[in-house]
Order: sequence, then C-alpha cells, then structure tokens
Amino acid sequence: MGGQAVPRYSQIVGELRRRIETGELAPGDRVPSTREITQRWGVAMATATKVLTELRREGLVRAVPGVGTVVEAPSRPVRTARPAAAARPGRPSTPPSGQQALTLGRIVGAAVAIADTEGPAALSMRRVAAELGVATMSLYRHVADKDDLLVRMMDTVIAQHPLPASPPPDWREAIELVARQLWDLFRRHPWLAPELSVTRPQMITSALPYNEWMLATLHAQGLDLHSAFTAYLMLLNYARGIAINLEWEREAEAHSGLDNKEWMDTQESALLAVLATGRFPAFSRLTEAGYELDLDALFEFGLQRLLDGLASLLDK
Repeated sequence: MGGQAVPRYSQIVGELRRRIETGELAPGDRVPSTREITQRWGVAMATATKVLTELRREGLVRAVPGVGTVVEAPSRPVRTARPAAAARPGRPSTPPSGQQALTLGRIVGAAVAIADTEGPAALSMRRVAAELGVATMSLYRHVADKDDLLVRMMDTVIAQHPLPASPPPDWREAIELVARQLWDLFRRHPWLAPELSVTRPQMITSALPYNEWMLATLHAQGLDLHSAFTAYLMLLNYARGIAINLEWEREAEAHSGLDNKEWMDTQESALLAVLATGRFPAFSRLTEAGYELDLDALFEFGLQRLLDGLASLLDK
C-alpha cells in the first residue's frame, strides 16, 4: 500500500520551516501572510491560517502589529554569570568585566521593550531576567513584584513624553493637545491602555501634570474643579477605551494569524447572507459603499464631539 498523503498545510509548513532553518528567511523577515499563502499555493484561507498557527506553535514565527508575521529570533539562553571571587568584607561585589551592572533603569527598559513588541502577556519577572541575562531573584532587589514593575513602566513611558511648559491660550487647543498626546502614548505602547486603571488608579507621578493641566485650563474658564476633573476622566477614558483595541487586535492577530483585513474577509460571506434578507437597508448601502475602520480617525471624530459638549458648559 502507498504511504499516507501529507496534508497540504503540512507541506507548506515544511517548506517555510526549511527556508527559516537554512537562513533564507532570517529573524525579523516577514513570512507570507495568509492572503499571500492562498495566492501562492492555491489553498483556502483556513489552510493558510493553519500554516501560520503551526509555525507559531513551533516558535518559528510571531505576529508584529503593523508589520505582519515575522521570523522569530532563536531563543537566547539565560546568561548566568560565573561566581566572582569572594568580595572582601564591607566591599560590594562588582559585575564581571564587560557585564553591565543591574539597575532599575535597565530592568524597566527591558520590560517596556518586551511589552511593546510582544504584549503584556509575555511580560514576567523571569522573562525580564532572561532578557538581561541575570537570575530572576536579582530583580527583586530593585522592584517589589510585577505590579510594581508595571507602575514603573507606565511612569517611565509617560515621563519620556512630557507636556509643554505652558499650555496654549485657547482652552480647546490646550485640551486637544493633552488628548492627542495621550492617544500618541497609547499608540506607541499598546499595553499601556489595558494596564492603566481608572477605577483603581496607580500612583504614576509623571501623569500628574496631565491632571493639573486639565484642571487649571477648565477652571480658568469658569468650570468648578469637581466638574473639571470629571471632564478629565471622561477624556482620559475615551482615549483609553479606543486604545484598548490596539492590544486586543495584536492578541487576536497573534492567535489567528490573520490581520484585521484578512479576518474581515473570512466574515464577508456570512455578512452578505444576512444583508441579503433586506432587513438592514441602511447598513447594506454602507457596505456597498465600503467603510475603512481607522482608529486614528475614530479618535479624532469623537474628540471633537466631546469638546463640543464641553464648550456648551463653558459658554454658560
């Protein structure tokens, strides 16, 4: 009897695996997207999805937001420093030659880099230690635990983008500046919005200038401080609410192997079947015209409507 036929998806996985292992596809290089796989190998979208899922399961590729699926770098073993000669009493031990001293700044920087590229789910004390080539327990001399590390990460990334020394004279322009800077921070660091709590706010010193800016600006326009702070929370949570989709989308792409447009393609036939019933004529016309979801445009549209509402309070 002949051997059992190798599934088509396994054949494609084998070819891509070979290209990765031989270096034809180097770490960081894009691998074909599901759409490209369907076109190049003539397979269905489900098969293409299965290909990328298997490559991710094998640790050969990972999804990068805004880029696609790329070849994963080989796992780096934890570098364990050799024991140095016993330090003399009263003298601190020094790291071996060529090895940087472990500092809070290096720990936070490594943690931010992991969260920026792979999301908060990939962040752990062990992972940060591995990235720095140190023992996990050595981190606890600088941070209490993962929650403490997250607060320091948030404090650091916000501090890296300070507000101007003085706000613009026009109140609306001043608030637009704050809102857009918050949105830019969430854009740069997709993990920030999900980790930043409104109901249980963390003590983030670098965020206090945002509070002060909003309170001073709106109070100067005649709004009482209580209402001004409520307005600030409204704007903060508005920007944060839209930004949460950034991290959700990254996670969804990593799990499915499909970017937003590719996933929408898989839903098209089911949507058209529902619209064919004629029950949703307005939505049908919108679908025919086409709609491109743009989170930046969505944020800007909502921001202007919120500021219109604030203007009605300030004009009284």
